[in-house]
Amino acid sequence: MRLIRLGTEPSAVGADVRAALTTWGAGGSVLGGVALLGVQPPGCPRPLDAVVVLPRGVLVVVGVDLPEPAVRLEAPLGDRWKTDGWPLIRPDGAVSPAAEALTATTAVARRIQDMRGEPLPVTTVVAVGPYVGQVVQPTADLNRGLRVLHPKPTTLLAAARELATSDRPCSVEHAARLIAVLAPTGSPPGPAELRAEGFSDVAADLASARTMLLPKVGPAAARRRKWLPIAAVAVAALLALVAVVVAVSSGDASDASPPADAPPEPTTVVVDGRNFTPRGAALSEDCAAHAFGDVQAWLADHECAELRRAQYETAVDGRSVGVAVAELSLPDPARAAELHGLASAAGTGGITALVKEGKSWEGGPSSFDRSAIRVVAKGAKVRVAQAVWARDGSDPADPVLTAVADEALRLPAEQ
Repeated sequence: MRLIRLGTEPSAVGADVRAALTTWGAGGSVLGGVALLGVQPPGCPRPLDAVVVLPRGVLVVVGVDLPEPAVRLEAPLGDRWKTDGWPLIRPDGAVSPAAEALTATTAVARRIQDMRGEPLPVTTVVAVGPYVGQVVQPTADLNRGLRVLHPKPTTLLAAARELATSDRPCSVEHAARLIAVLAPTGSPPGPAELRAEGFSDVAADLASARTMLLPKVGPAAARRRKWLPIAAVAVAALLALVAVVVAVSSGDASDASPPADAPPEPTTVVVDGRNFTPRGAALSEDCAAHAFGDVQAWLADHECAELRRAQYETAVDGRSVGVAVAELSLPDPARAAELHGLASAAGTGGITALVKEGKSWEGGPSSFDRSAIRVVAKGAKVRVAQAVWARDGSDPADPVLTAVADEALRLPAEQ
């Protein structure tokens, strides 16, 4: 287990989590994986004590500090907790800390899905302290992949082995991508370091898989404490999750944080193996105000719920390419098809790129004039993608730019 400390743990019991992970040592002899400590992935409402990316799953660890040690803790997901028979009263009035932990997990899962990270089963560990002798959980909560425990090295290790049960091991490449999605600063460990932590060299075929939280199901083998993920056949599940990042010193559990003056490295979105670096985003409910030509006139006369725009930077053969993505939400598929036909025709205008509104970046294009443009309609949404060379002129028919624009249609229109 390689530890990377991004910030201080948000709970006092987080120190016990870190100590438990430290005892496993570096390398894959015990469990392997990378633990990000004190991380707050973009979109997550709170910092997390740890996100542990394992070769066969992801654990989101949320610390909960109890008022005092307890012999017995009753910890249902949907009801008030009790310590030694007494209801746990919290100043903020919250009933179940486990429900809060799942809320954080859901937010992280949404981040992975929106940024097209690699899917792995994602489960939740609620670490409680300062000390709890026995934790009682409903069977249904256990089957969902939720564990409440006092984070001793043995209990945390047992939970990780029960919960990380993907039948497809995560590759070095996929692990690095997943970490990059969840950490807005810093750099993922290198390929050699990830291999040492048990990630495989051969990538499983995950290109067509969706990112989702796969809850745990306990069939007949539940009494042997072996939990298997529900196949994606069952639920269009909400939760899914997390994975992590940072940079610590070589494979040990040191607490060194990244230098304060180190420039942040933005998250990378990967489509078909190509890296796209986010360069800004915007949301508007006035679609026509950010369009031009015939497209602007059409939007002025028709209802449009919202316009999301984002821009990215990528490279082809060492040459920088600017990418603009827009997504318009229309009332129904018929209106979307009508707008798609108009926006696809040459000389009919389009959506204004953010760089034209002053949101340029160093080394990026000054405009998206003569860009390669691709337009698609899906349901009641229309997506427009543009690609231009950051330097030198561009040709709308350039096959390289057209291919990048095709890939850009799958980029998120929010960051």
